[in-house]
Amino acid sequence: MSPLSLSDFEAEALSTLMTYATLPCLSPAFDHEWENTGAIDQAIELFADFARARCFGDAEVRIHRLQGHTPVLTVTIEATAPVSGTTVLYGHLDKQPPLGDWSEGLGPFTPVRRGDRIYARGVADDGYAIFAALLAIETMERDGHAHGRCVVLIEASEESGSVDLEDHLDALKDHLGEVELMICLDSGALTYDRLWVTTSLRGLVNVEVTVRVLSQGSHSGSASGVVPSSFRVMRQLIERLEDAATGEVLLPALHATIPPAHLEAARGIAEEFGDVVARELPTLDGVDLMGDSPTDRIMRRTWHPTLSLIGVGGVPEPAHAGNVLRPFTTAVLSFRLPPTVKASDAAAAIEAALLAPGAASSEVQVTIVGDADGWVTPSLAPWLARALEEASTDAFGTGPGFIGEGGSIPFLASLGRRYPEVQFVATGALGPHSNAHGIDEMLDLPTAVKITNAVATILGAFAREKASR
Repeated sequence: MSPLSLSDFEAEALSTLMTYATLPCLSPAFDHEWENTGAIDQAIELFADFARARCFGDAEVRIHRLQGHTPVLTVTIEATAPVSGTTVLYGHLDKQPPLGDWSEGLGPFTPVRRGDRIYARGVADDGYAIFAALLAIETMERDGHAHGRCVVLIEASEESGSVDLEDHLDALKDHLGEVELMICLDSGALTYDRLWVTTSLRGLVNVEVTVRVLSQGSHSGSASGVVPSSFRVMRQLIERLEDAATGEVLLPALHATIPPAHLEAARGIAEEFGDVVARELPTLDGVDLMGDSPTDRIMRRTWHPTLSLIGVGGVPEPAHAGNVLRPFTTAVLSFRLPPTVKASDAAAAIEAALLAPGAASSEVQVTIVGDADGWVTPSLAPWLARALEEASTDAFGTGPGFIGEGGSIPFLASLGRRYPEVQFVATGALGPHSNAHGIDEMLDLPTAVKITNAVATILGAFAREKASR
């Protein structure tokens, strides 16, 4: 098969990708008025038009809508070989918010190309996925290579924990049929020199905590020293969850036993690449990183629970800070969970710890605002292990790498529950400095092209495996 080139990708996909990059199609967690905003609908129609313009022998493009839910796009390409089973190729089109001020000359919705890199929100996480999936299949058909039945599925609530996806999967159950291979294009790459395959993903629980002490703010000269500060009470509550000195999560229910094979794989990566986790982070000079070795830092990012404060309410900007004892403090706490810890169990333990008596007298409200289970890949079938070796070697010039990821992709856990025998390939273009969720998000175009070619190789190997049974 003639591999797709960068110039091919530019000619076929770049214009549509750049248009998508201009759309502020924020995930519903960040745009509660998304139906009125209309950007999600614009994005899904844009992708559907791109899909309709592809050259497939037998394909159907459909936008699926359910009342009160974000839409889902499916592009169903029927098999060109007499093989059973469905391959689902997954991506999402919803985006994280801009976060903050981007670097000079860059902006979240004003795409800029610098060399072979595109800067804009959503291009790497995960706008490129539909182009990689469809161009891989189109290239196969162009060159006469057989593939099985494929369903490219693009959702629009992934950055909100895929809150709408389960209902769509229920509605699409008959259409998807018997899913035997899942290719997820929303994961990461440790380097840009090989195909990186994700072996695990952490789960997630987000909790909103509000501490109220007054019905309205009061002059600090009158109230302080008498009324407990809502911020001090919040500190007490957080100290039930996390050791302030070490950053260790204190709740046993949020910890898991690390499989020896995953620990051994981390040691191998650290031996080959050194302190890769530390190198890729924009850490300021003098900051002491957690973890006592490169291997430990890899495991901390993939198998340890962590707590991050991701939002604060009730606190004025410094320019507007007056001498007032504030009536309340709200904190949004984000927990990353080991892959094998159930999010519901973790949420129950967190809520119980926050609501247990003992903090200074105050009104405490706790709301679980989002959760997602983690995921561990099943053992690779021999044919898939061979296919990944071939795909990475042909596209990148070296064999694949295998590593856990610190983020969450709820769809993988959901599909794993529905189809326990399915084979998974989770990969992606989110490599060093791609800055997913941060400022200056970037897509490395040559990597996107190589992933496209790797997908084609895997699909071809699956068709041959099925035909040989």
